[in-house]
This record gives sequence, structure tokens and C-alpha cells, in this order.
Amino acid sequence: MARLEFIGKAFVQNYHLQVKYHQLIPRKEKSLPDKVSLHDNLIIHGDNLKVLKALLPTYAGKIKCIYIDPPYNTGNENWVYNDNVNSPRMQDWLGKIVDKEDLTRHDKWLCMMTPRLKLLRELLTDDGLIFISIDDNENHRLRMLLDDVFGEDNFVSHIARQTIRGGTGPSDAIRKTHDYVLVYAKYKEEADVGGQEIESIPLDMEDEKGKYRKGRELNKWGAGSRREDSPTMWFPIPGPKGKEVYPIRNDGTEGRWRWGKKKMLKAVADNEVIFEKRDNGTYIVYEKVRSENPRGKSFESLFLQDFTNAAGTERLKELFEGKSPLDYPKPISLIERICEIARVEDGDIVLDSFAGSGTTADAVMCMNAESEVACRFILIQLPETIDKKQPAYKMGFREVVEITAERVRRVIKGVKSAKDENLKKGLGGTFSYFELGEPIEMESILSGDNLPNYKELARYVFYTATGEEFDEKAIDEKRNFIGESREYLVYLFYKPDIDYLKAIALTLDKAQALGSYKNKKRLVFAPTKYLDQDHLDSLRIDFAQLPFEIYKLVK
Repeated sequence: MARLEFIGKAFVQNYHLQVKYHQLIPRKEKSLPDKVSLHDNLIIHGDNLKVLKALLPTYAGKIKCIYIDPPYNTGNENWVYNDNVNSPRMQDWLGKIVDKEDLTRHDKWLCMMTPRLKLLRELLTDDGLIFISIDDNENHRLRMLLDDVFGEDNFVSHIARQTIRGGTGPSDAIRKTHDYVLVYAKYKEEADVGGQEIESIPLDMEDEKGKYRKGRELNKWGAGSRREDSPTMWFPIPGPKGKEVYPIRNDGTEGRWRWGKKKMLKAVADNEVIFEKRDNGTYIVYEKVRSENPRGKSFESLFLQDFTNAAGTERLKELFEGKSPLDYPKPISLIERICEIARVEDGDIVLDSFAGSGTTADAVMCMNAESEVACRFILIQLPETIDKKQPAYKMGFREVVEITAERVRRVIKGVKSAKDENLKKGLGGTFSYFELGEPIEMESILSGDNLPNYKELARYVFYTATGEEFDEKAIDEKRNFIGESREYLVYLFYKPDIDYLKAIALTLDKAQALGSYKNKKRLVFAPTKYLDQDHLDSLRIDFAQLPFEIYKLVK
């Protein structure tokens, strides 16, 4: 296979592992409403590489669809390379604008994209897809980079999108009227990709309506399939002989349905589901498929008139009283089509780590309103200031992030001057606003400087120790309990107080007070211990001393 080489490649291949975990600081005053949660729709302000790393403990393997619109690297975008990589040459790149005269601009762009793509891949569900807008400046390099990060076999499509009508450039040249969207899967064999060419499947069953076949399992499986992942998707449906059927996972635990209650009950009433009984008496529910086409709706790799930037500009003008605060915004139709291709369903999450004007959030909220589903969005907004000459500044917006959050507020609350009736009254919903905080420096526990709060340290140690999703709802600070993994019950003796940290230790009394261990070992983090190994073994405790024995990140 052909290899992509660029200056700095050796230094950025594993740079995402060196990026420190940072605290995510909630901002109630910028949220809507003021109840802030990391499990809400999210707008996060900060360096997107650091934010992506900070999201891993909560969202690794949970994002169904990612859309990003990175700098096209035209030489006119004034983007700056800011990753503090340990290389003298790359240190010299820091803080300098990448323009057309920069002979290393392609190298810098690839160095910027590599660690971000690697973290984005970790965030995807096994059946998830990533969509990336790009143009001719970096299209071919990005394709090779994605082959390297995601694997050549996980390439899905290379979509051409009409950006404008009429084109740009001199009249005697070929006018440029399009850009591209590159699509890759985390694991193509797992992805239910809209439009994939797959052989038709025969209809081998029949009922009073005609022929059909067994389709997808409606008991959701994989990432995000537990009841607590989406409580509203746990409800009974009428089953065989009038018995109520709940979504039980294959391991016997409580799960969730793939469809919402209204759609699920309608499918049962219309006899469009199949009940298949397990040995333990619970049921797996499948949809009936009455078409030999396994995908139903297919999509072309050519996006034309409905997907131009003009449509994006008109949307912003409608939201901001006739003025567009940013140039060349993407249209919501593009994101809606991307979500269709990715098969985004109720409870799924869509992430955009180059959020710009907030088109992705707008599109997800429109999709929710139109389809009566409850998908979520996560937007990461870079901390970049708009030039004073730009229209956004004249409108009173001093930072891009303010436009992003303000757009989402207006879509939720409504815009009285809007022509669209739904937009006029508002689509409803919430979002929580966070800012990137200080890095979680374990060594700071020794000095007492910049100590993280309990929840943030719990998130960090749980994920790095287990490699599994952290659930902040499981925290019981009074018991020092922070969560349960497949192997461990995990405990953390900690307070952001240097006097407490100097005095606290795992003693026999504290170890015995941890309670029963449910056939699992206990993993205990504390500054020190007053127990020998025999006592630890008898109590089935693995001890990890703060700050030195944080386990390696599971890969």
C-alpha cells in the first residue's frame, strides 16, 4: 500500500496518547436552561484536541455519527498550528499563521489532523461513521491519511457536493463549483451504511399482508444499549398472548429499544414486528422487512442543488435578522442527509469538533422535531476571535463560540421574524455549555496546586484504569465509590484539599467498610495505605497509590 509521508509524522503518530486529560468546566449562565450535564446536548469551548481527549471517559465508543469541517488549507483561512509537540522544528511552528507562502502548510495540516482523527475514531461506535468536508487543496492527502488511521477497507464513499451555482474563477477556465465529503466507517462490516450496494435478500416469510423477511433486531445492542443509557427507551410493548415485553439484553440485563415508543407501538399494532423467544423466557424483537432491498433507501454520491452554501447563508440570515454572521456556512440539509446515511436513530449522538456556526446542532434539532426522535449533539468550538472587520463583530459577537451558542438558543427559543413556522415558535430543547479547564496533573496532588474536583478526578482514574465508560451518576462520594467495571468495583479516597490528602490512608477499618465485593475485586485509589499485602489479598483489594499508580490506558 502507498504510504503518506510528511514532516512531523513520527512525532504525531502517538501524540494523542500524550495529550493530558483536562477538566470540563460547566457554565450555567451560558447553558439553556441552567441545569448543566455532560449527558445533555453539549457545546464545549476550547482546543478541540484537548476537548476530544476530555470526552473519552464519558463518550468513548458512543458516538454514532461524526461530521467535521476542518480548515481546507487554502492559504487564506489564517489558521494556526497550536499542538505543543515535543519536536524543535514543530515548536517553531507554534502560533504562526499558515498562509499560501508557507512551504510546510501541507505538513502542518496533516500534523494537526492526525491526532484529532485518532481520537475521533476512539469516540465512534463500532457501527459509526465519520464524514469530513474537504476540497482539492487537501483531498488526496486526507484520503491517504484516513486510510492510515481508519484502514483502507473502511472507506465508504467519496461524495461530491455542489457548493455554489455559477462557479468561481476566470470565465475561460474550468469553474470550481463543488467540494467533497469523505466517508469512513470505524468497522465497515458493522456499519449499516445507507446506500451501500449489497445483494438483495429474498422474502422468505409470509403473513396476511404478503411476503416479508426478518430484519433488524429492535432490542438495541452494542454501545449505548443499556437502560441507563437512554431511560426513555425502556418501556413495555404488547407481546405474544398479551404478555408485556421489555428490551432485555442478551446478557439478561435491562436494555433499551432501538425505536421510540410511538413508532414501536405502531409497529406492533400494525403486525410489523417478529417476536422470537429466548431460552430464559425473554424476547428478541425484529422488524419485518417487505422489500428485497436490504437498505431500503439508497443515496447517490453526488449532492447537488439542495446542498449549496447559499442555503446555509439563508438559514443564518433567517436566524440573525437578515444578516449572516459567518461566510460560507454549511446548509442543514447536508447534515440531515449525512445523518440519514449514517442511520442516526433515537438516542444516537452526532459530534462536530469544528463546529463553526453550529449547523450540526441546528440540523439535529430539526431532525428531532420532524421525526419525533431524541438524538443528541456535541459541538466543540475552537477559541478563535473574529476580526473586527467581519460582520459578526458589527452584530455584537466577539467570538465564534458566541455565534454557535446563540444560534442554538435561537433555534430552541424561536425567532419571531422567521418565515419557517417551526423556527418562528422554536424547536425546544436544551444544551449544556462547558469550557475547557485545567489539565488533570496527577503530580499536583503532591503540591496541592490546581487540584481537580472529585468528579473530574474520578472520571480520569476510572477510565484510565478500566478503559470503560464512566458514569458520573454511579458516584457515591460518601462511600468513596466511583463506579463498576467488568472486573472491578472502583473506589477513590480523595478531596481537593491538601490537608485531607496528607492525612487520608486506606486502613483496615476503611477497607472493611467498603462492603461486599459481588464476586469482583475492589480497585482502591488513595494517597497511601496502612495495610500489608496479605490483608489486601484477603479483602480482594488492588491498591493504586495517588498520584503514581494510575493504570495505563486500555487499548
